[in-house]
Parts: sequence; structure tokens; C-alpha cells
Amino acid sequence: MGITEPATHASDDLRKTLNRLKRAQGQLGAVITAVESGADCRAVVTQLAAVSSAIDRAGFTIISSAMKECLIDSGADGETKLSVNELEKLFLSLA
Repeated sequence: MGITEPATHASDDLRKTLNRLKRAQGQLGAVITAVESGADCRAVVTQLAAVSSAIDRAGFTIISSAMKECLIDSGADGETKLSVNELEKLFLSLA
């Protein structure tokens, strides 16, 4: 059982976040097309729910990644880190 470097976690989280956002972008395009073509309201709402879920999950992944960074990295590189209160506010803004 090896220890994974923090940078690996960050790159994995970034990849997952980008994948979710790209998926949401494609789903939003489908919603726009469906609305423009007068598609059934159930189909539109189902796609819209999928977009919303993908965006929410991307937001949660971003906040989760920030929480991990705060726990792993003490900020020795001079970078301004988020406080616990700031992370909590970001998390609650998705609710």
C-alpha cells in the first residue's frame, strides 16, 4: 500500500471535474435543442435535471479537492489557502 502524491490527487480531481463539466455542457446543448424543437416537456426536464446534477457534482468535486489540499498542504508555498469557514460557505452555496 503506497502513498499517493498530493499532485496526483489534484490532477485526478481536475480530470473528473472537467469530465463532469464537459458532460454538463453536452447535456445543456441537448436541452437547448430539445426546447427549440418543441420536444416533450418530460424529456426536457429529464435532461435539465441531468445538467443540474452534473454541475452540482463538479462543484462538490472542486470543494472536496480544496478541502484535501488544505489538509495536505499547509500553504508553505505562499499560496493563499481557503479557511474552513470559506470552504463551508462554498459548500453551502451549492445547496
